[in-house]
Amino acid sequence: MCQTRPVRIDTEADLQTGLAALACAQPRFAAIHAETGDPPLRRRPGGFAGLAAIVVSQQVSTASAAAIWSRMAARLAPLDHAALLRARRDKLVRIGLSGGKIRTLRAVARAIEAGALDLDGLVDRPADEAHAVLTALHGIGPWTADIYLLACLGHADAWPAGDLALQESARIAFGLAERPTARAMVPLAEPWRPWRAVAARLLWSYYRVAKGRDVTPVPPPLLARSA
Repeated sequence: MCQTRPVRIDTEADLQTGLAALACAQPRFAAIHAETGDPPLRRRPGGFAGLAAIVVSQQVSTASAAAIWSRMAARLAPLDHAALLRARRDKLVRIGLSGGKIRTLRAVARAIEAGALDLDGLVDRPADEAHAVLTALHGIGPWTADIYLLACLGHADAWPAGDLALQESARIAFGLAERPTARAMVPLAEPWRPWRAVAARLLWSYYRVAKGRDVTPVPPPLLARSA
């Protein structure tokens, strides 16, 4: 019988539980797993700092994101929502944040400060509900929300349907005529609930095997968890 009760994906043992459940629900995953080996866990700290790292990494090179993050961690230490709210806009601009990212980070920080947002508690909510909470925040798009849930919280059912590499990997893995859209990726993955985050890890690994490139989304390195 397939394991249907999800756990947080915090450890390699949790990942193995999810892989076994996926192979039970869709035998093709067993063949994919045999080709790829175990996908990397790649967990990152959560809280405000974890979400901020993903926001910082958007639309800039890995090197630029790492440099901006290093300055943020040094100049706003300890880096949490309160430190962000205390910082003047000109200081954040000098750190390297764009106006849009400043507005997004302040919106997140204000929601935490007001008690309207519990980032860590999202792991205990259904994936679709947790996704909706995050995307309701100014500047937090679907991809950012899903990567935070998957990589930072270890949510077992997070599903980054808009990730292009994930779409292409699904096309190859399941012999689809064309790359599925973000909308089409939702019903495709419906039978894989509540382990869609494990399916995403496995398909990213399959993309690496098929294309020779590692595309697993990884935020910039974080210091100690601060929120």
